[in-house]
Formats: sequence, structure tokens, C-alpha cells
Amino acid sequence: MHYYRYENAEVSCCYKYLMFSYNIIFWLAGTAFIAIGFWAWSEKGVLSDLTQVTRLHGFDPVWGVLVVGTVTFVLGFAGCVGALRENICLLKFFSGVIGFIFFLELTAAVLAFVFQGQVREWINDFFLANVKAYREDIDLQNLIDSLQKLNHCCGAKDPNDWNLNVYFNCSQSNLSREKCGVPFSCCISDPADTVVNTQCGYDVRSSGTTSQWSNTIYVKGCIIALEEWLPRNLYIVAGVFIVISLLQMVGIFLARTLIGDIEKVKFNYY
Repeated sequence: MHYYRYENAEVSCCYKYLMFSYNIIFWLAGTAFIAIGFWAWSEKGVLSDLTQVTRLHGFDPVWGVLVVGTVTFVLGFAGCVGALRENICLLKFFSGVIGFIFFLELTAAVLAFVFQGQVREWINDFFLANVKAYREDIDLQNLIDSLQKLNHCCGAKDPNDWNLNVYFNCSQSNLSREKCGVPFSCCISDPADTVVNTQCGYDVRSSGTTSQWSNTIYVKGCIIALEEWLPRNLYIVAGVFIVISLLQMVGIFLARTLIGDIEKVKFNYY
């Protein structure tokens, strides 16, 4: 004898297309990030000589763009196809990865708060490693220049950190024209200047003291500038973190709700 259920169970079109709309944005954004990353590599000639990737001693910002783009693309694809095809496996993959990323973000925030000293040292070492590789990659160079200009800082702790770079150090063996100098992004710019003086940092550290340099270049280290920036913009940072967390939770909610609807429909078929 067969027992029939008369409940009219069906997959909610509202949740289904909300899930699709939510993910199509991330899918397209991931595609754009990947395209930008490969375009940047093609401009630097990396695609024609992949060994350049291993020769770089600093951080290549393109790697960050490609990793974010790939993760966003895969998650967007899983969410879109999972919603349209009502595929439980893809939806579980989507919600599971989003949940894992949320857990990693929360863990990183807690560890950064608890181990502030170690994090500060890690950031300092990371910055110094990239100071050494400043001239090796144009994207890394632009990233450091932007960081120093925006935060009115120079080096990790002070301008003398640029002694670690082969072009800016003050050693007798250095024949570079930039010897005992700093990048132009360390210079205190005049708002009236319409043309950037890329040679303004030449020979700045060849004489005088830090207090005398302060008339020409920024003498505050970028680590100190970051520590001062964070308390001033705490609400903005917290707001960004909350918005990202809410978006992730909305994605998990839509995926789990859709999974529940699909499983309910399948159960009613038996």
C-alpha cells in the first residue's frame, strides 16, 4: 500500500532567483579580477616568461588579484549553477566555503587582536622584504609608492630602511644615482606643483639628521602611520567588516534555505 502526501511542496522561486542574482554579481566580479590579473601579467611580460613569477623576491600584487578573482569566480559559479539547476551538491559547496572563509576572517581578527606585537613584527618584516624588491616589479613599486604617499610615511620604521634596497643604500660600492636617497613617494609635495618630481628624493640621506630631512621628506615610518590610522578609522574598518560578514551570512542563509526547499520537494516524491 502506498501513502501519498498532499502537501504542495515546491522550491521557492523567490529564494532561487535571489540566490542567482546574489551570485551573478560575484561571478562577473571574479571574471573581471582574473582578466585584470592576466592583463597586468601580460603587460609585464610574465605570460611570455613564467619564470619571472619565481624570480620576484617581494610580493606581486597581481597574485592577490588573481587569488581573490579565482575564489570569487568559483563561488559565484557554484552559487549561480546550484540555484538554477537546484543542485544540492553545489549549494552545499558554496555555503560550506563561505562559512569557512567567515571562520578564517573571524579567527584572523581575534589572533591579530591577541598577538598584536607579533603581528606588528610580521608586518614590519613583510614591508622590509618588499622594500628590498622595490625595483623588481612595477606593481609592487606602485603599491609601495601609493602607501607612502597616502599615509605620509617613508620606510617601515624610518627612511633609513631604504638602505636595504640595492639602489638606495649608502654603501661605497653603490654606483646608482639614487644612492643615499629615497623614492619620490617619500617627498613632501607642494600642492602647487602640477608635475611630479621623481628626483626629489636623490641624496636626501647623504647628510644631515632626521630632523633636517623632515623639511624635504616624511620621516615617520609606515608601520607607525598605520598604527595611528587604525584608531582614527576604527568605525570605518568595523563597518566594512560588518558589511562583508552580513553579505556572507545572507549568502549562507539563501543557500541553506534553498537546500531545504529542494530536499523537501525530493522527499515528497517518495
